[in-house]
Amino acid sequence: MPWVHGPAICYSGYREGQSPDTGDYPSYEEIREDLRILARHWRYLRIYDSQRHAELVLEVIRREKMDFKVMLGMAVAAEVSNPNCPWGGEYADDVLAANKRANNRELKRMVKLAKRYRRHVFALSIGNEASVDWNDHMVPVERLIEFTRVLKRKTSHPITFCENYVPWRDKLKPLGAELDFISIHTYPVWEHRSIDEALDFTKENYFSVKHHYPDKPVIITEAGWTTTSNGRGIDPHNASQALQDRYYRELVEWTDCEQILTFVFEAFDEPWKGSPDPHEPEKHWGVFTVDRKPKQVMRELFPDL
Repeated sequence: MPWVHGPAICYSGYREGQSPDTGDYPSYEEIREDLRILARHWRYLRIYDSQRHAELVLEVIRREKMDFKVMLGMAVAAEVSNPNCPWGGEYADDVLAANKRANNRELKRMVKLAKRYRRHVFALSIGNEASVDWNDHMVPVERLIEFTRVLKRKTSHPITFCENYVPWRDKLKPLGAELDFISIHTYPVWEHRSIDEALDFTKENYFSVKHHYPDKPVIITEAGWTTTSNGRGIDPHNASQALQDRYYRELVEWTDCEQILTFVFEAFDEPWKGSPDPHEPEKHWGVFTVDRKPKQVMRELFPDL
């Protein structure tokens, strides 16, 4: 495996008033503050693009001599319409063509960053949830294979794709054959599981994929529990800091025992996500609040924050 097992977390540094959609990025100093917090416990970071945010994260790690290994991502846009997306996944042909060009540019940025920060990047992901039935940025499997082959020619890093567990069992098998390892997402709370069912459901998701790829490493690149919900997709009674605390502890205990590299989702709450409703569940997956205060799950590790 291209890694040694250790604590891992998903990181996006967007604070109040910041968003990748508007191009309002966190500063070097803000990212340095975040990474100094995370460096007290975690060794692996997953970031989601190869744009300004990613470049700043890698620059902070290098200049501040931080002991992180990073999974670098690609922010991919839709190349085909997806009428199955409940919040809108259909686009005009000219938009899809422009998105394809933008994805090509993102791929070039990934290659550039992977080479510049070779020592700090341990793996490359060619996208995030771009093939599951409900997504709004669908990319054909053939294009994902194309991205993989380009990266294999131009970089020396292990390559993966981060996706919900379901497509790995059928749709993504041709891609899986090209990748160095498989990366799955599992969210019991999104699938209406109680906390008592959650870890068994996560194990079921993981082993259902592992069964299809017995000769490849399979890791978890997103698993977590939201702490607030307005009822949109998640029952408000199934979202709390106490539930997040329990799921996190059970997840880490199991994956440490099994030596399954697992990126907890996520470091800090992100208010830019989802609807304008402040109780939108998409905004509240952090183990820290947006003002960098530890939630219940982190208070023992970070009593001074």
